[in-house]
Amino acid sequence: MKSMVIGGVILVIALIAGTYFSAGDAFNGDDYINTLTMIGAVAIIIIAVSTTLKYVNQMKNDTASGELKSESWDGIGEYTNNVPTGWAIAFIGTFFYVFWYFAYGYPINSFSQIGQYNEETLDYNAKFEKKWENPSQETLEAMGQSTYLVQCAPCHGIDAEGIEGKAHNLTKRIAKDQVVYVINNGANNLKSAYPGGMPAGMAYGPDVEIVAEYVANGFKGEQPAAYASCAGCHGVDGRGMPYVAPNIREYDDALVMAVLKDGKKGNIGMMPSFDGRLNETQQKALAAYIRSLGE
Repeated sequence: MKSMVIGGVILVIALIAGTYFSAGDAFNGDDYINTLTMIGAVAIIIIAVSTTLKYVNQMKNDTASGELKSESWDGIGEYTNNVPTGWAIAFIGTFFYVFWYFAYGYPINSFSQIGQYNEETLDYNAKFEKKWENPSQETLEAMGQSTYLVQCAPCHGIDAEGIEGKAHNLTKRIAKDQVVYVINNGANNLKSAYPGGMPAGMAYGPDVEIVAEYVANGFKGEQPAAYASCAGCHGVDGRGMPYVAPNIREYDDALVMAVLKDGKKGNIGMMPSFDGRLNETQQKALAAYIRSLGE
């Protein structure tokens, strides 16, 4: 037992020293919360080591005693001893502590760092949107470029050309193979803006290639007859219809904002949603900058 006590003391000292050296610079006299945290850490270490030593000693030296129950399983019986008082008090006390913690110790309707952060973020976004309520086109494109370099360039590349096919080439509205993929497979990505989606098989056989070539070429030349099935939703000029189909001719605000909100799946892969990362002004600025890339 003596050797166990000595070992326990050494372990306590080692754990306290490790705690101090790893996080000691945070514990100073300027913030009493940090000091209380350090005291709590020391108390936990002492209680944990002491409790462990106590039960290890009991397992080594104590012998079972008491009245056995009549039931047994393969010769293994169970004593009728009561639940340890300390364990029962701790168990019941935990429930009282939970109610106290939520009602008085740290009420769920009181101050929280997360709540403060959310309030400050909302306040900042409101001020930002008010400041840039009616920005010029030049300002929008400059703001959009900054947003693009932070949020989009890691996948689409600094030049927006898609890093050799790893992401969509934003210098063009759409590529032929992308149009072919959507015609053959349909699309139902932008549910918040265009809930109906697009069914597969709007064209068949050689018409798929013809329509894809026409759309990817920026609607130049004579419009193929097979495009009539597309014009019903996307319009004769390909500029789309609100709540029906997106613009397949250029990156308008509605399209870019819908992709940012819902993400998008295509022949290259899946783009994740950016919902909540950018406010409306930043989204419009990003759309303006992407449009400027093809000019």
